[in-house]
Amino acid sequence: MTGAEAAGVRPLGENETQTPVLVIGAGIVGLSCALTLRLRGHEVLLLDRQGVAAEASRGNAGAYAFSDVLPMASPGILAQVPKWLLDPLGPLALRPNYLLPMLPWLWRFWQASRPAAFAASIQAQVALMQLAAPATHRLLEAACAQHMLKSGGNLHLYESEAEWKASLPGWQLRAEHGIEFEHAHGAAAIAPWQAGLSPCLVAATFVPGWQTITDPLLLCQTVAAAFESAGGRLRQAQVQALQPASGHVDAVLADGRRVQAQRVVLAAGAWSHQLAQTLGERIPLETERGYNTTLPPGAFDLQRQLTFPGHGFVLTPIAGGVRVGGAVELAGLQAPPNYKRADALLAKAKRFLPGLQTTGGTQWMGFRPSLPDSLPAIGASPTDGRITHAFGHGHLGLTQSAATAEIVAALVEGIRPPLDLQPFH
Repeated sequence: MTGAEAAGVRPLGENETQTPVLVIGAGIVGLSCALTLRLRGHEVLLLDRQGVAAEASRGNAGAYAFSDVLPMASPGILAQVPKWLLDPLGPLALRPNYLLPMLPWLWRFWQASRPAAFAASIQAQVALMQLAAPATHRLLEAACAQHMLKSGGNLHLYESEAEWKASLPGWQLRAEHGIEFEHAHGAAAIAPWQAGLSPCLVAATFVPGWQTITDPLLLCQTVAAAFESAGGRLRQAQVQALQPASGHVDAVLADGRRVQAQRVVLAAGAWSHQLAQTLGERIPLETERGYNTTLPPGAFDLQRQLTFPGHGFVLTPIAGGVRVGGAVELAGLQAPPNYKRADALLAKAKRFLPGLQTTGGTQWMGFRPSLPDSLPAIGASPTDGRITHAFGHGHLGLTQSAATAEIVAALVEGIRPPLDLQPFH
């Protein structure tokens, strides 16, 4: 049995090498694009090199973070980087041998952190999030997955008054864009939102509009099943290059075959820039490697997702258990995982939730596809308008997947997209 068959995805057949629409990538963004296009009547072939949700979409934190409109690149953030880098298991790590390859991305990150660029990125994120919330409900309804959505909100937790006060300018920016939240001080004020927290946590901010999914992998499998039930074709094949031709675009496969498509949607996550490079495009996409541990049912009575901004990690109720994960490691696609980072997150979680049972967990590492300004690449390829980019969502792939799908469908159909795409070019 091949790896694809084991994952429930058939290899691409010899007579399946032509399609009106080809979607590359079966993560949550590609799956959402494929289902949306199919439900609008398009004949769609969805290809992935491994299978459904084989990469970042499999083990993400399961959050629909519609209030998360502040880009990572922000004024003053670079001043904090040296402190973070001094802690090899802290919220940000850069492997020394990867510093040189990261320099172009870091330069663009610095440019995106300037006040004018930061403000423009917020405006673009707000517009995308305003589409994302209703689009998510439309997608979940189409996939018969509404029951998987949980609306418990999110609780941001702070272990010092100084840390909480430092967060206030960000909350003020959110308030200016209509995002609702509520601050609380002291253990007694925080306890109604989540019991069992350490008394070292002195303040919190509750965001009611934040939602979670019961299991990100199961969601992807459900969307994939809906796509196939609607007549879409989901197959395993590795695309190595894109070559525009007269009347179609060739997707060159690893085995030498070519898939001819009238339209192509590139949604291959952390590998998308490699395929774009075969078109002559140099896209500054890097990967933020994220780590987590999923604890079994009974590990803790977690009422909603908890965020610890000072440490860069979250706890999410997942499939009856608890997923502890986050942080950022910059090390590219080739370096082996450093699961000491997952261990460190689990130890921190235990400190903040003393009753957390930390045994019996499953560790995981995934690649977040990130662009320097935190805005995904959505829109027509500058090389060929028949190719549509849909990648680079960073921490927000799940959150923005349905919105991206509706934008992509509009572009494929040649109609005006539901928002201005210039910031995402």
